[in-house]
Amino acid sequence: MRTAIVTDTNSGMLPEDAREHGIHLLPMPVIIDGREYLEHINISYDQFYQALETDADVHTSQPTAGAVIDLWTELLKDYDQIVHIPMSSGLSGSCQSALLYAQDFDGRVQVVNNQRISVTQRQSALDAKALADAGASAQEIKEKLEETKFQSHIYIMLDTLKYLKKGGRVTPAAAALASVLKLKPVLQIQGEKLDAYSKCRGIKTAKKIITTAVKDGVEQEFGGLHPEKPNAWIGLAHTCNKEACRTFMQELQEVFPNYQLHMDELPMSIAVHVGPGTLAATCTAVLPGGVQYDQ
Repeated sequence: MRTAIVTDTNSGMLPEDAREHGIHLLPMPVIIDGREYLEHINISYDQFYQALETDADVHTSQPTAGAVIDLWTELLKDYDQIVHIPMSSGLSGSCQSALLYAQDFDGRVQVVNNQRISVTQRQSALDAKALADAGASAQEIKEKLEETKFQSHIYIMLDTLKYLKKGGRVTPAAAALASVLKLKPVLQIQGEKLDAYSKCRGIKTAKKIITTAVKDGVEQEFGGLHPEKPNAWIGLAHTCNKEACRTFMQELQEVFPNYQLHMDELPMSIAVHVGPGTLAATCTAVLPGGVQYDQ
């Protein structure tokens, strides 16, 4: 059985990254002042952030039914089955839509609802590819990814509340107060929920809180720190904040010696709500049968 692995650009994957790993990538739509673009196809990060900073009307959308179904139909000419990994169902309707479309494919398309986003979704796609290469069926891959969906945590530090305020997710008064007090809100994503985690004075304190949260997740939920045989993937993501993210990655590498760290831009579907200057860190348990550390 030949199994194709499909994910979308909410994974943070670039087209060249997906090609390198043998994964098929669905671009997510971005709407700017009424005109539709496709992430990494005809809009770059620089163009996207320029639109945000000039207060253009920017929002994201889910792929059209035609885009999804056409991709699956084309792939099934060469593959027996498909594993489709969209972003968390709690953050977008694209997962539920894909589940509906898959009903017309007689079980040949398995849509995974393991509630991941950004670098954690990327890791799910890589794990799915490893499982497929080892001979697992699409149904088996779906079940394994969904069984382990809560073995991952994301912590996001916002530089500003401007974009959450613009989207109606915080009041103007709360955003103004945070600005005056130099507060750096830290949000948490686990499963379907995006929740407030902490409010910090300054970036240094926010990074310490995130580092402690990631370390606690690995120690308390993944079986402890194991530098000799790492049991987690540590991921970092940012919005238009690459150098600060690289510095943070170096700091986290000291906490997690011999663990593999990966860094990406946050996808546009998240960046539109949090704005530039964001830093995020994640921990995801190593999946049995998925991608493994070199022994």
